[in-house]
Amino acid sequence: MAKIPEKTIQIAMLHAPLITGVVGACQNKQFLTLLEPELVKAENNGWNELIKRIRKILSGDRKSNLLIGLDEEDAAIVLSILVGLQNPNELKKLNDFKQTEKQGKLAPSTLSKLILSVHKDPSQKKLIVDPMLSQMNQVEGDMQSLSKIINKLCNKDFEIDNIKLNMTEEGRKIVEQILEDIS
Repeated sequence: MAKIPEKTIQIAMLHAPLITGVVGACQNKQFLTLLEPELVKAENNGWNELIKRIRKILSGDRKSNLLIGLDEEDAAIVLSILVGLQNPNELKKLNDFKQTEKQGKLAPSTLSKLILSVHKDPSQKKLIVDPMLSQMNQVEGDMQSLSKIINKLCNKDFEIDNIKLNMTEEGRKIVEQILEDIS
């Protein structure tokens, strides 16, 4: 049975609401009306190729060639959707923000790289980070708090202590690692 690779899980966790939404809409077409505004919003944010592939999946295409030509992030999302359709138990990994120790070390470094890339090229925020933050903000708890913190850090605003208060210990550790990486 298909499994989501570890690195793909790191990327896909940030897009869990979209991934699970697409899988849900494939399994029950009634959910498509709820998903459609998110797809349009993502298209408007420049995720045209990703949404084109998602629409193919929603139309019944399940071929692995859907991954060809996608960047790493888009490919992780599409792969997670395809695996989730084959093995819905794999999607539980995406919705579980509590990570293994190994994953906990990888996720902050990925987020740190994103933040630093925005510091170098602010246009990256609108194209890459804002759509990701929009998805993260839909998940209550640590993900929502982390999205607010990443937004502030991308804007070089380090006043985040009040947001960290609402996070679990694991969430605060991730934030501390990000801060260490970007300083």
